[in-house]
Amino acid sequence: MLKTTTALATVTAIFAAPAFAGNVTEPAPEPVIEAPAPVPAAPLSPNWTGFYGGGQLGWANVDADGFDDDDSLIGGLTGGYDYDFQNGFVVGAGLDYDFLDADIGNVATAEEVFRAKLRGGYKIGRGLAYATGGYAWADTDNLGDDDGYFVGAGYEHMVTEQVSLGGEVLYHEFEDFNGSGSDVEATTVQARATFRF
Repeated sequence: MLKTTTALATVTAIFAAPAFAGNVTEPAPEPVIEAPAPVPAAPLSPNWTGFYGGGQLGWANVDADGFDDDDSLIGGLTGGYDYDFQNGFVVGAGLDYDFLDADIGNVATAEEVFRAKLRGGYKIGRGLAYATGGYAWADTDNLGDDDGYFVGAGYEHMVTEQVSLGGEVLYHEFEDFNGSGSDVEATTVQARATFRF
């Protein structure tokens, strides 16, 4: 009886050994999935360097000594060049040419304004807050023309890499306009759209 039990235990051990030993073939290796290449992050602030051109439209108030002031629609063209220092600061130079129709009392009507401007500002995300100033020239229908200056501030925002929208407030002064003995002041508020090349 002992031999039968031993023989039975041996046969059982032989047949059970593969089950305890595990699979004879090695499992296939797990596939290695590579991480996708990182997408370069979009710049937080666009590069403002380059030429631009566009248009502007707004409101003007013209005031001359001894006369009532007058309001007018004002609009025209703008163009220039900016340089981005890539440290937050941007400087530039530009030209504006605007048409308007503001009475200077019953004496004359202001019809054109030309500006040669410098500007400097600081980038805020996709925007640029700046101060500006420079030379101004104004022409009237029958009082002639004269030179003056202007100062102001504005904000411009890049909608795309080439299109920007903004606004600007300027104060102009023309002392003793064309020898008339009257100082002429003008304040303009304009919205502008530009395309960058």
